[in-house]
Amino acid sequence: MYNLPTKISLEGREYEIRNKGDYRVVLDVIAALNDVNLSDGEKAVAVLIIFYPQYAEISDAQTALNEVMSFINCGETDGTETGRRSRLIDFEQDFQLIVAPVNKVIGCEIRALEYLHWWTFMSAFHEVGECSFAQVVEIRKKQAKGKKLETWEREFYNDNKSVVDLKKRVNDKDKAIIDRVMGG
Repeated sequence: MYNLPTKISLEGREYEIRNKGDYRVVLDVIAALNDVNLSDGEKAVAVLIIFYPQYAEISDAQTALNEVMSFINCGETDGTETGRRSRLIDFEQDFQLIVAPVNKVIGCEIRALEYLHWWTFMSAFHEVGECSFAQVVEIRKKQAKGKKLETWEREFYNDNKSVVDLKKRVNDKDKAIIDRVMGG
């Protein structure tokens, strides 16, 4: 709770977290998990490679993956936090919207920092107040629940559909089929 973990205990030994748990490593893990061109097995291998510099020495991959998910959830092991956010937020798509309010909370440009622990990033993320990102998430939340948008929200949505709508992820095989059907 008071320390920022930079190692994971597995199999009776400690394994370093790549770049001591910098937020960029976790964003790379999330990108791998969201990659529609990877099978579940390939995603698991990618996550281990991205997260653990000593991935080749790990024999219990499932436990190692569970520890990655716990780390992403800032030490929580039930996984509900990430699952709940994943329907409203896409860290890849939304990063440009996320970075400005996180910068404001942290008090500096986080992309210029050599190191920012994921848990610190997430603490700042949870403190994001009124901003464009919050408006986008609120509109997504209302749309997901089938609630009516306020007039200003409808106007914002109509002016910013490409920002508000989460892009559908299509694997390369399906994209090729769609392109053929659409004549592209």
